[in-house]
Amino acid sequence: MDRKVYDKKPSPCNCLNIRRASQALTEVYDEFISPSNLKLGQFSLLKHINQLGPVSVSDLASAIRLDRTTLVRNLKPLEQSGFIEDMSTEGTRNRQLKLTDKGIETYKYAEELWEKAQNFLEEYLGKDNIDVFTTLLSKIEALVP
Repeated sequence: MDRKVYDKKPSPCNCLNIRRASQALTEVYDEFISPSNLKLGQFSLLKHINQLGPVSVSDLASAIRLDRTTLVRNLKPLEQSGFIEDMSTEGTRNRQLKLTDKGIETYKYAEELWEKAQNFLEEYLGKDNIDVFTTLLSKIEALVP
């Protein structure tokens, strides 16, 4: 995928630079996976449910480091689209989520597109820079429990 690269000046604020970079990366991934009709956040949820499922909402929230209320809100469109289902016994409060056949098919297609985004960024930034970037992001994330 050909993308135009713009020369943008960084801010003196590190936080703003990271937020801008995050928005730019999300936009790139969203563009790559758009043929699957998923956004990056939805793909990430399907990926985690696929890996962990069946999984409770609490365990999923913990695994992806997302507030439970926000997660429930983000799960609704995936449930409405028929990508995930609740496997728990009726009447129990602890939901157990898993991908449906439609969800698995959509996830696998999106994963191929996601791989293309990964490859694009590795080519654009270079493998060594990606490694440094990942190390720095992990270090930043470790600032909070």
